[in-house]
Amino acid sequence: MAEIKDPENTIIIELKDGPVVIELLSDVAPKHVARMKELARAGAYDNVAFHRVIEGFMAQTGDVAHANMERNFDIRRAGTGGSDLPDLPAEFSKLPHDRGTLGAARSQNPDSANSQFFINFKDNHFLNGQYTVYGRVISGMEHVDKIARGEPPANPDRMISVRVAADA
Repeated sequence: MAEIKDPENTIIIELKDGPVVIELLSDVAPKHVARMKELARAGAYDNVAFHRVIEGFMAQTGDVAHANMERNFDIRRAGTGGSDLPDLPAEFSKLPHDRGTLGAARSQNPDSANSQFFINFKDNHFLNGQYTVYGRVISGMEHVDKIARGEPPANPDRMISVRVAADA
């Protein structure tokens, strides 16, 4: 695992193949970082499916309302929900959507991000300035690369657990 410089702003996602360590960018997107940490600390992301995984593009997850594979899971509704918390305003920056960056998933409304996020499989610079970047994988990208593909995947992978490193 990578050296964790700021445990309060680092997330550890446990996948079937191993841990993924994500450095959160609190100086760039403080509201998105705070939301991810709040949901992680509440256990809301545990057992949530990767419901949209596109080869050569990204892996999307985080629908805490409809994609928990242990509680009322419905793959047809996965990706349509968020948390009970209010949507977040966009926090666009000059950071590019490079391989391993974390982006806030949203509807057509730039201020509609809530709990869903995606991890870029490759540089996706066409997303720059349109979706909030608020983290980057610093260790475990090889595990992200093994997530089952599909829209939705026939047998979706899940985030087994999501923790703030300071709490782990």
